[in-house]
Amino acid sequence: MIVWAINLFVLSVGILIIGLIKPKWLLFWMDQPNRFIIAGVSVILFMAAAIMFGEGNKQGAPLSEVVQTAKPAATESPSDLVK
Repeated sequence: MIVWAINLFVLSVGILIIGLIKPKWLLFWMDQPNRFIIAGVSVILFMAAAIMFGEGNKQGAPLSEVVQTAKPAATESPSDLVK
């Protein structure tokens, strides 16, 4: 989740920079695009990235490490349980 948050942060910064320089590139359907809309969208994406980063840090271990952990070996076989 932290990787997704970093990607979303980079996307929001890219949208902000491109939108402040050339707002017509991002808001191509509008006749008179303004920078306020682009700043608002960038702020919303930035806040979403910050929330995702915080939730990712609250997790105990990343999911990739949880999936790759070795399963505990069974000490008893099913035939030992039947008497």
